[in-house]
Amino acid sequence: MNLNSKIYVAGHRGMVGSAILRELKRQGYNNLVTRTHSELDLARQSDVEKFFADEKPEYVFLAAAHVGGIAANSNALADFLYDNMILEMNVINAAWRNGCKKLEFLGSSCIYPRMAPQPIKEEYLLTGALEKTNEAYALAKISGLKYCEFLNRQYGTDYISVMPCNLYGLNDNYHPLNSHVIPALIRRFHEAKINNSKSVTCWGDGTPLREFLYADDLAELCIFLMNNYSGNETVNAGTGQETTIKKLTAIIADVVNFKGEILWDTSKPNGTPRKVLDVSKANNLGWHYKTELKDGIKLAYEDFLNRNDYTNYHKKI
Repeated sequence: MNLNSKIYVAGHRGMVGSAILRELKRQGYNNLVTRTHSELDLARQSDVEKFFADEKPEYVFLAAAHVGGIAANSNALADFLYDNMILEMNVINAAWRNGCKKLEFLGSSCIYPRMAPQPIKEEYLLTGALEKTNEAYALAKISGLKYCEFLNRQYGTDYISVMPCNLYGLNDNYHPLNSHVIPALIRRFHEAKINNSKSVTCWGDGTPLREFLYADDLAELCIFLMNNYSGNETVNAGTGQETTIKKLTAIIADVVNFKGEILWDTSKPNGTPRKVLDVSKANNLGWHYKTELKDGIKLAYEDFLNRNDYTNYHKKI
């Protein structure tokens, strides 16, 4: 990409898309194209085809997705499969039909088998059964990355895919039921603090091991890969570091300054017992993460407190 290249960021209002947009602007890219959901519904094939025919973006970052935590994934399996499958197929296909020079597809580490050897290498894809709690989302993401691979093989395109670990950061989703673990815990501990609650109850037993990457670090990698990587194999994005959910809750409680007790509801699912990515491929290409977990959570909590929608929530309490 050069600084004047026409670049479309799909999903620019989400946490990942907004981080990519910020990083592109920071690096001086000045011909950026975005559309809100009300302006362009990526699930409508004819609308997507018209957008690409009219705009002809040279480069596409496909960060748009229907996302959520364990509860959302478990309760809306059909929606997660359909919504993600149709929007990514529409965008990838329209990009190819309209001569897009390069597309980068953003996925998730949930594509890998539930009991994959650790740390998880890119080649472990499709070598075992998926985690049932997010199987639908994983199947959609696998289809997206495979479509990119098959277009490359059949038509000689230059479409790549990136599979990040658990993400968090600015502009995250703090919905009480449909958010991922870090934003869910930030909101829960903050509400407990302002309500003077004596305890907070978390799902599972706290033993699962997880890896977390700050979204702005991912954005830097995404732009780096767009400029420096081509290939059919996906690239893992993460820190290579893991922490237990129990330790994570303690970090978040400390950042939020919640002084009460942390309880565990073992009737709720833990999800995959351990999930850490092998990020040696990204490291060998020249990229390394920058933001340590507690530092990133501090930035995320500050962003959470400054959000307008949460300011309105404060007024209701």
